[in-house]
Amino acid sequence: MSNNNLDVVEHGQIKIADEVVGVIAGIAATEVPGVAGMSGGIGGGIAEMLGRKNLSKGVKVEVGEKEAAVDLYIIVEYGIKIPDVAWQIQESVKKAIENMTGLNVVEVNIHVQGVNMDKDEKEENPLRVK
Repeated sequence: MSNNNLDVVEHGQIKIADEVVGVIAGIAATEVPGVAGMSGGIGGGIAEMLGRKNLSKGVKVEVGEKEAAVDLYIIVEYGIKIPDVAWQIQESVKKAIENMTGLNVVEVNIHVQGVNMDKDEKEENPLRVK
């Protein structure tokens, strides 16, 4: 990757790739209740068709030497309070990245791309024959 976090220490350098920060952000976001999944673009869909689970799907990161900014593209469950879930995602992602990488997270932007209706469809259409 061309944009790697570079940290000069006494005994050498520590580089954290953008993709690593993206995976951390993606996992932290999907662990928040109310998040149905991440919304990936064409690249995410192709990776899934090839049988690879893309853990940084729906995540865009910019990593500098000391700071990081994150954009997350998510799908939420129907019926949840979107602002509350978005706030929880921001807190969870910021904490996870800062704890694991030492980077200061300056932005976590949430882009709600869709609503998952699967749960309600099952409840509205019970089996006709038991």
